[in-house]
Amino acid sequence: MPLRSYRPRLRKAMSTGGSAGNRDVLRGAMTTSTSASSMANKYNEEQKEAAIGYEKCVSDAAESARESLVALQRNDPALHPVLAIVQRGEDDGLLEVNRKMAGKIGLNITQICLTKDCTEDEIVDEVSKLSKDPRVHGVYLHLTPSLLTGRVLSALAPEKDVDGVVDLNMGRLVRGDVSEGFVPAAARAVMEVLERHGGKTVVLVGGDGSVKVALRCLMERRGIVTINGHKSAETFQKQVKQADAVVLLGAGQAEVPPTWLKPGATVIRCDSVLTSGTAEDPGRSVWFPGYAPSISHCSQPHQNVVLGSCRWLQGQQYQAWSLRSLKLQPLTPVPSDIQISRAQAPKSVQQLAQEIGLLPSELEPYGRNKAKVRLSLLDRLHAQPDGNLVLVAGITPTPLGEGKSTVTIGLVQALSAHLKLNSFACLRQPSQGPTFGVKGGAAGGGYAQVIPMEEFNLHLTGDIHAITATNNLVAAAIDARMLHEATQSDKALYNRLVPSVNGVRRFSPIQISRLRRLGLSKTDPGSLTAEEVRSFVRLDLDPSRLTWQRVVDTNDRFLRKITVGQASTEKGHTRETGFDIAVASEIMAILALADGLEDMKVRLARMVVGTSRSGQPVTAEDLGVSGALAVLMKDAIKPTLMQTLEVRYPVFVHAGPSPTSPMALPRFLADKLALKLVGRDGFVGLSDSVDVNQAQCVVWRGFGGGGGGTPGHRISPVLKSASNKRSRGNESKNVSKTFTLPRKFLPSQVDCWGGWRLDPIYSQLASHSQG
Repeated sequence: MPLRSYRPRLRKAMSTGGSAGNRDVLRGAMTTSTSASSMANKYNEEQKEAAIGYEKCVSDAAESARESLVALQRNDPALHPVLAIVQRGEDDGLLEVNRKMAGKIGLNITQICLTKDCTEDEIVDEVSKLSKDPRVHGVYLHLTPSLLTGRVLSALAPEKDVDGVVDLNMGRLVRGDVSEGFVPAAARAVMEVLERHGGKTVVLVGGDGSVKVALRCLMERRGIVTINGHKSAETFQKQVKQADAVVLLGAGQAEVPPTWLKPGATVIRCDSVLTSGTAEDPGRSVWFPGYAPSISHCSQPHQNVVLGSCRWLQGQQYQAWSLRSLKLQPLTPVPSDIQISRAQAPKSVQQLAQEIGLLPSELEPYGRNKAKVRLSLLDRLHAQPDGNLVLVAGITPTPLGEGKSTVTIGLVQALSAHLKLNSFACLRQPSQGPTFGVKGGAAGGGYAQVIPMEEFNLHLTGDIHAITATNNLVAAAIDARMLHEATQSDKALYNRLVPSVNGVRRFSPIQISRLRRLGLSKTDPGSLTAEEVRSFVRLDLDPSRLTWQRVVDTNDRFLRKITVGQASTEKGHTRETGFDIAVASEIMAILALADGLEDMKVRLARMVVGTSRSGQPVTAEDLGVSGALAVLMKDAIKPTLMQTLEVRYPVFVHAGPSPTSPMALPRFLADKLALKLVGRDGFVGLSDSVDVNQAQCVVWRGFGGGGGGTPGHRISPVLKSASNKRSRGNESKNVSKTFTLPRKFLPSQVDCWGGWRLDPIYSQLASHSQG
């Protein structure tokens, strides 16, 4: 990279001139040959001392970085930091020097050589890939200033910008916060040399880029007076005579006579190579490489790679929550749920994710208010102890709206806002059927709900639609297979299922699995006998014993019983079938129970869709669609992150099995993720450790025949009256069942429920039924 030259108007004031190749040279004003010779000898000695001091500085920095890296690798043996160098054109010398320095520290180096006529788009594309690559821990841009455009710098992740040129890192440095950013390598190296030689006044000559800005900030923060070199010869000479050090930044042919330097002053030059003095180069100076292409001579970028790796490793650990609660603004009189929801402004989901310790790479935003959370979180926090699980169960909610969702959100808000405990709600996604029916949505109610309410209740991230498409793909495959088996020969079916591609036939992994279930170990499609081909291609499904129906996510009663196959292309192969609601699909149950993508794929393959005429079960894998089903469900398996209304605390929305199905409770993956995030003392989800039962007395009395109350009105005096013996009698029976049934299924060692000992509760129930 060419250095920008700074040529002060001092040429006439200097007795000698000229240049030494491409290097910046310090020249002295000599009056006699004797004085020139003596000064040259003195310069050579000081130059040797400076070179030795510089080499020791680099060696000490490399050793310190190596020790830090060894310590990191003790904690994580799989950590192997990589420094990627992006350059235009090929420069094997640069790579070799960097490899030498990286070898001393223990880093890996990769070099990306772009063509000399590369465009800005090509550079941006390459830098973006490196920024997203988890194997790369540092990126150095060995490019000319003209190529370091705003787009290029914006594409570089700040946490991988080991030369500190990205705007965010430079802003942090100017603000005085370098705990998360990087200091430019040249600036950091100059500061280390200044610390060794001392000095309180420094003149900065030349340069207007990030290095000069960084140096000014670092020096001023350490109490060093910085002076910009003036272009006037007279003024510049006065500045040099008062300075303890002169730093030449890209000063191509600048010449500073040694007679201008006060005794003990130091000249530090950011040059492309580490040079040694000659007889013609008198004066005391420290030649210091700060700019590419010789940045490899300096260990500073490599140190920053180790520092970045340390920060990355710390970021992989569990992070304490830093949630900032937003003030609730209740309205009087209490408006409708949708009005309450819209009156509260939610946080951005990225901010919420950062506050609960999620990494940006673990988040897939769907707009501003919701995001999918990747399952890689489980791998990152595998050693983190789980929090405490809470089960919120309940009976049919009252007309006033006290149901499981409302109690769950209210409990989370109470634990978080008032007890200051990490708490995470896990809810199922509501179906559009009940949402547009009498029941309504499932976001909670009043000031205990998930926001935004309409996004929660409608579509969300499309998981139920994915289940609808997946379920109906199976149904389509069933009807297509039955039609083809009824209208084609064994040979024609075999040619369709195992086609010849470029003259070669191969079984797919799914087909090999079917062969194994048939007891065949053959893998060559041409080796099957006619009988084996027939067994392989014919599922022989019995239309009267199919158990699979299509689904739709609305209440459409006219689709409950239908006849399919009435078009002429189906050749008279009609049959009766029907539609279920989407959340009642077996695929929804699998989504709720799966503990990973691979587990879900296995479960989808094992789904039984019907029975053959010989009485053998037929699975989705027999149809050959299990892989396609897993692809359709690859995003639905990730929980969706949202927030509560009062304190904007996190909520996972995952799966949505029908509340009347046995799988209405589990949301296995959402619970697992939340348990890791809340920490050891946090609360989330479902367990035997704590149990909350939503069953108000007004509900029991309502079921006992006393009525359930009316929204917006006080509870009827009839419900409060002890004279309503029929209601009170039936109520006591309902109360007894409410507590007896859970007790029947709780583990024997559990004698506490919802924070209350069970035996006293039973005795209170007995006295209540008598009173």
